[in-house]
Amino acid sequence: MKFGITGKLFLALLATCMLVIIIMHWGVRLSFERGFIDYIKRSNNQRIVLLANALSEQYGQHGDWAFLRNNERFVFQVLRSFEQNADEGKNLPPHGWRTQIWVVDADYQRLVGPQSSLPKEGPRRAILSAGNTVGWVISTPVERLTRNADINFDSQQRRTSWLIVLLAGLLAAAVAWLTARVLLAPVKRLVRGTHRLAAGDFSARITTGSEDELGRLAQDFNQLAITLDKNETMRRAFMADVSHELRTPLAVLRGELEAIEDGVRSLTPDSLSSLQSEVSVLTKLVDDLHQLALSDSGALAYRKSRINVIDLVHIAIAGFNDRFAAKDISLHCALPQQAWIFGDEMRLSQLFHNLMENSLRYTDAGGKGVISGEISDQWLQLDWQDSAPGVEDQQLSRIFERFYRAEGSRNRASGGSGLGLAICQNIAEAHGGTLSAAHSPLGGLTVTLRLPLSS
Repeated sequence: MKFGITGKLFLALLATCMLVIIIMHWGVRLSFERGFIDYIKRSNNQRIVLLANALSEQYGQHGDWAFLRNNERFVFQVLRSFEQNADEGKNLPPHGWRTQIWVVDADYQRLVGPQSSLPKEGPRRAILSAGNTVGWVISTPVERLTRNADINFDSQQRRTSWLIVLLAGLLAAAVAWLTARVLLAPVKRLVRGTHRLAAGDFSARITTGSEDELGRLAQDFNQLAITLDKNETMRRAFMADVSHELRTPLAVLRGELEAIEDGVRSLTPDSLSSLQSEVSVLTKLVDDLHQLALSDSGALAYRKSRINVIDLVHIAIAGFNDRFAAKDISLHCALPQQAWIFGDEMRLSQLFHNLMENSLRYTDAGGKGVISGEISDQWLQLDWQDSAPGVEDQQLSRIFERFYRAEGSRNRASGGSGLGLAICQNIAEAHGGTLSAAHSPLGGLTVTLRLPLSS
């Protein structure tokens, strides 16, 4: 028979409770039995002392033991008088005969008591008269319960204690069951949620009703579900975007080739140039996808060394001066003379190239671009600012998503593959830096790159 986690926890709690109850019962019983016998011993010793004192007075009155010899009734009456006095509020409790008692003279000749031999061990008390020992009161040792009343009392206590153990066990079982159900209720919710998540239902969420470890685990589960749901949505969008991006140049290539094949168009240098242009678009898209896949998986190779990153920025700017001028976009720079970082020269050049390409592509003709940098607290901050058109607030958080174009169209003439900024962000993070976007005071977009300086 297989038990679930609730049954296992219930059995563990119940076994622990029952073990504690049984140990406590054994300890209480042991303490009671020892304490009860000790109590009887003290009571018996006190009775012997009182009997010895009473017989000492009687001996003083009679002068010898003639009045007591074989007169067990007298001793019995004396003991009964002790019990009656106890009933009237004296210190000696009325328990009657629990042990055998002998009264002997100074020569240990039996006066009163059983015919058996005197015990070698056990309590005894001297009977004194005028300072001399005239006899002894001797009792058998109290090692176990012998009196019926005491045995009945002990049996009653034993039954009561076992009844308490039974009731405590039932109570422990009820509490253990409720505790197991209450404690494992969040775990069961987590199990159900995990099953839904494993089945592909990323909308699964768990109600968090506490701030303990299980509550934080439920919060982490919800965050995981949100992340998986977002990743699944991005995956579907990514696949749709990739198919769209591939479909357009492929359609153009197919149309051109069919036209040449049907004789509608002749194979001329212009038609070849058109075909080569579409192939270049496809090649650029595939290369970008490959670069992004490598950077996402951490497989993109980085050969880092200590370099002056400002020189790389100037080289990237120089490569775009003619293109900015052709579009009548003024370009201004305000950079520090040097900033040494530990990085990959080729990857950083790719990052700066993509940022320059982004500013050029999304800035209207006749606009303006500003590239500035400053060093603060062992960090280099580089800003790429451009003029209109700008982006809306909700678009800023999506700037670095795959295939996202801030102009909101699929016009390939104005937008590239939509992967450039995503690749840039991965390169920045691989260098321990950050890449962010904000509104530009020039009316367009500001892209900020922060890189740690090399000591």
